[in-house]
Amino acid sequence: MNATELEDHLQQYLAVRSALGYRNYALRNLMQDFVRYAVAAHEEGPIRARTAVDWACATAGRNGASRLAYRLSAARGFLSHLRASIPDTEVPSVGLLKKSPRRVPYLFSNEQIANLLRKALELGPQGSLRPHTYATILGLMASTGIRVGEAIYLHTEDVHLDSDSPRLEIRESKFRKSRLVPLHPTTAERLRHYARLRMQLGGQLSSKAFFVSERQEYLCYETLRSWFVHTTLDLGMRSTPDRRTPTIHGLRHHFAVERLTLWCQQGASARDLAPQMSVYMGHVSPAESYWYLSSTPALLKTAADSFQCYTASHGDL
Repeated sequence: MNATELEDHLQQYLAVRSALGYRNYALRNLMQDFVRYAVAAHEEGPIRARTAVDWACATAGRNGASRLAYRLSAARGFLSHLRASIPDTEVPSVGLLKKSPRRVPYLFSNEQIANLLRKALELGPQGSLRPHTYATILGLMASTGIRVGEAIYLHTEDVHLDSDSPRLEIRESKFRKSRLVPLHPTTAERLRHYARLRMQLGGQLSSKAFFVSERQEYLCYETLRSWFVHTTLDLGMRSTPDRRTPTIHGLRHHFAVERLTLWCQQGASARDLAPQMSVYMGHVSPAESYWYLSSTPALLKTAADSFQCYTASHGDL
């Protein structure tokens, strides 16, 4: 198969994915590289599985096992599409390249989050909106589990604080999914407080962003991330052999674990409520939420207490 035919099939594949709601920016470049590699291999006839494996492993010198497995998975998706038109196309088996074990995210305690918010409020310049912006956006992420990008790009019209049910409206976030995020009364009150400060300290705001920078624009993610990294180090938060370095995304993990722990303490069925959490957090399916629900000391203690109560009420098993 020549380069033009392969490129045509690739464009059809990407068009199908786009129609299903996937964003293909990174995948497009990756698969175009795969097409060039397959053409350069000068194979006669359909593409063989070995070609995909060789391409995936071609960057082994600068990429880890997980990245190589991702490259092969991306090629597998395209080859599966290609096989519908060219039945002799070979698709590599699932699991052919093993991923590196995924390290558990850093787990923030409530005290650590309180310290982060305190440090944010100590930011300068004195009398500016900046410290309140940082403290409020971090507090919102910890109390709702929304993604940092979703928080940064909130519009003022998407923050409904005067309705009977205060909520956020998240528009076309990951996988182009939109959703409503109900707010706890205390969270809504903190956002109202920030909105008042935003008007008092922000001058004649023209930005449509809810969280504004000193330039009255959207917050810069890299600036926020850099501050977060330095502040967690200053507060003595470090990675451990089995857990990652503290990241802003860890606030999302904190929310999920806290919610699951509360459900367990209330005697609710976490399994039955998992779909609700999935929708609330904007995941494609409940399976995507399970990663955030890895075992923690608090969860294990809650589970042990629940089992002890069960055995006490039902006698010996």
